[in-house]
Amino acid sequence: MRIAVAKEIEVCERRVALNPDTVARLVKQGLEVWVEAGAGERSFFDDAAYVAAGATIVSDSGKLWGETDVLLKVSPPQEREDGRLEIDLLREGAVLISFLNPLGNPVVAQQLVNRKVTALSMELIPRTTRAQSMDALSSQASLAGYKAVLIAAAALPKYFPMLTTAAGTIAPAKVFIMGAGVAGLQAIATARRLGAVVEAFDIRPAVKEEVQSLGAKFVEVKLEEETTAQGGYAKEISEASKQRTQEVVAEHVKNSDVVITTAQVPGRKAPLLVTAEMVAQMKPGSVIVDLAAEQGGNCACTDPGKDIVWNGVTIIGPINLPSSMPVHASQLYSKNLTSLLQLLIKDKALQVDFTDDIIDAACITHAGEIRNQRVKDALQASATQLVRD
Repeated sequence: MRIAVAKEIEVCERRVALNPDTVARLVKQGLEVWVEAGAGERSFFDDAAYVAAGATIVSDSGKLWGETDVLLKVSPPQEREDGRLEIDLLREGAVLISFLNPLGNPVVAQQLVNRKVTALSMELIPRTTRAQSMDALSSQASLAGYKAVLIAAAALPKYFPMLTTAAGTIAPAKVFIMGAGVAGLQAIATARRLGAVVEAFDIRPAVKEEVQSLGAKFVEVKLEEETTAQGGYAKEISEASKQRTQEVVAEHVKNSDVVITTAQVPGRKAPLLVTAEMVAQMKPGSVIVDLAAEQGGNCACTDPGKDIVWNGVTIIGPINLPSSMPVHASQLYSKNLTSLLQLLIKDKALQVDFTDDIIDAACITHAGEIRNQRVKDALQASATQLVRD
């Protein structure tokens, strides 16, 4: 059984699928691990560390992709400089485990089917107690929530904590977190550690106790519809509910020094939470950090990947924040992957067991077919839109 770790070719990706510690554990289990030369450099793990862990360094990417049983990645497969798709380097019957964004870019599923690759998408790991150690969305979202607060604190022209000085008392910063998922909760905890007064909003009333347990005030909006989707994620709500929500949160946005937005719906454009009118009401010098920038943004003024100043308010739309902390991001992701591998590999042999609910949920392609109905629907919708265009 050969497991390979590919070097990420996406420009902004600094993470690596396995770090040397997890490689050593797999080698001790009798598995052969190949690591592409330089795969860990941007995560500060050099080739020598992987060799010491028992891995084989492979310089030829074609050999690594084409001769492995299981290939591990972070970002979805990309187009190479030579014009070929990374997917086309995989041999038929190989297993690919990575973030694949199958709902946002379902075409990748069809490409995997064409190669008869068995693909498991880390985005589709179910949110169950048994799957917690494999939940890469949560592990990476926690990093994003933490870093978002540090970015906001650096951009804010004020202190975060209350300070009593000889020159007078400094009032604490007011921070408003929109979305109390993993990223939002970590943002709350981090802002509180820095001494800010924190409020948080989420359309899911069930998160109220979690918000309050971290020392933040929960801003509640009563909606006459279900707001929690399968797996505990926030559900896309009706236009009437969106309008009601915006009316309630507008005053909190206006009075905040920092607003951090985290609301995302898998496979959909991010919901609009902060309108241009709300931004116009904020104090000059205020800061918005929009963690949903890659999905279009929760703020109407967000420009993905850029920092802009609009009406005196700094609006930051970071892309791939976990990658900015590659050491711990890779460490956590490595643990997620190795936990999943324990389900797939029994007695040093690969066993894709669809009676296991985790494997069944995460596997999007197998034996030349798309297995996930949501991915099938997304692919059909994409094809229909292409015809219309």
